[in-house]
Amino acid sequence: MLLGVKARSGIAQAAALVTGLTALSAVLGFLRDVVIAGVFGAGAQLDAFLVAQGLMNLVLALIAGAMAKSTVPVLAAQISADGDSNKAAHTLSVVLTVTLTILGLGSLIMALAAPLVVTVLAPGFKGEQADLAASLTRIVLIATVLISGTNLLAAAAEAHRRFFWSAIQGLPFNLIMIVAAGVFGPRYGVYALAVGFVVGSGARLLCQFVPIRALKLRLRASWDLKDPAFRSIAKLIPPLLVGSALGNANTMVDRAVGSMVGEGTISALSYAWRIISLGQTLLVASLLTALYPAFGAAAGTRDLTEMRRLVGRGLSTVATVLLPVCGFLLVCSVPLVALVFEHGSFSPADTQRTATAMLWYAPALLALGWREMVVRASYAMGDSRRPVTVFVMAMTINVVGDFTLGLTFGIAGIAASTSLSVLFAAVANTWLLGRRHDAVDLKSLPLILGRTGAAAAVGTAAAGGVYYLLSQVLGGGLFNELLLVCAVGLTLVSVNLGVLYALRAPERRLLAEAIDVVARRHR
Repeated sequence: MLLGVKARSGIAQAAALVTGLTALSAVLGFLRDVVIAGVFGAGAQLDAFLVAQGLMNLVLALIAGAMAKSTVPVLAAQISADGDSNKAAHTLSVVLTVTLTILGLGSLIMALAAPLVVTVLAPGFKGEQADLAASLTRIVLIATVLISGTNLLAAAAEAHRRFFWSAIQGLPFNLIMIVAAGVFGPRYGVYALAVGFVVGSGARLLCQFVPIRALKLRLRASWDLKDPAFRSIAKLIPPLLVGSALGNANTMVDRAVGSMVGEGTISALSYAWRIISLGQTLLVASLLTALYPAFGAAAGTRDLTEMRRLVGRGLSTVATVLLPVCGFLLVCSVPLVALVFEHGSFSPADTQRTATAMLWYAPALLALGWREMVVRASYAMGDSRRPVTVFVMAMTINVVGDFTLGLTFGIAGIAASTSLSVLFAAVANTWLLGRRHDAVDLKSLPLILGRTGAAAAVGTAAAGGVYYLLSQVLGGGLFNELLLVCAVGLTLVSVNLGVLYALRAPERRLLAEAIDVVARRHR
């Protein structure tokens, strides 16, 4: 019993550590994008860099991401069963040899065929922009081997329950990218971002050598493909491969259509999505980290009553936190983007494009948090096939929407297609979790959404009134934009909470309880 308590305590501490460092890295990554926006704005050069980076991400998703995720449970089981790190080191050596060789050859082929690949991935790029994207692709692809090595070494450390260096790797990467953009960007242009990306990836890799050296793992090249643990890892790859590849393929399609819509479209979509993903990371992932181990415990004992309770509380928290944020983004999209990004080369026209994207991305914020909850619960129930099936269907919605709504309505259509696909995935996964596993009380969800939706709607209406009145009085400028954003946000939060208390909704206590849980985990 004491051992079990210690294990749970270790998991809680690891979760708190990873949550804190991930949140810090997310904030620093957002600051990186603010600096990039000030130097490069939202134009043709940055569009070219994002396409080059997207190609590298797609290559990684096809092999490295799936291989790293498959490695952790197999190595952890091997270490637990044998108590000998030498066998785990041998397996890791085989995985590294195979993965880095395949990715190295693949990156070389992609680099040689860069102009053709850019033509396929960004058909709207012509002339100098297409040549620039091809050149940047060749530079960025160097990072493929570095990042894959980082992910695999981090997986080995996590299998040994060493989490710090894998969680902190984003910090040096983002710092190097900030220096590359802010110091070298004005002189060397977007090439500084590409080189900074490679150097930052090298810094991430160096971080992982610290725990590997501390664990005294002896790694050397090996082609022992008959190693049983390696074969176990290989069997886990296909479903993970599908999920990670499809996610990156979605982004690639968005950018391909964006290249045909107009200059700066890809950059504007990227900036807007950064705001959405930052909100999801800080407000959902941090608050609900404590629920994820509980899902596994409830599923392991087949306690469906407890599982339904946990999922219900999680979804209530998601709706209570994110619905008002969605309302805030709807009301304050333009001044918020101007406040964050409109500096240096980021023009008012860039602000309008980015705000339009964020306006149509806003519904996706709620859907992302909701989907994460129900998919994690599905995984805890041992069901990974149905979420992947839903993901394929959602991707189809996104692709069809890109080529219909995107080409017709531009930035708004592309962002709306993404929101529709994420909303579909959230609804479909919730329905399957309830119908197939009885792990969520479907009848209670309309009540949850009704209460939180009504409170958020009233708060948004009040915030909209404040926005209208103050925008008539206040002019432009950084201070006035900050004042406007703060006034709208405070109004929305106050009215939203007031309505929840007036309705005596149970959700009025969820946020405080969730914060208290995370605070206790950190302590």
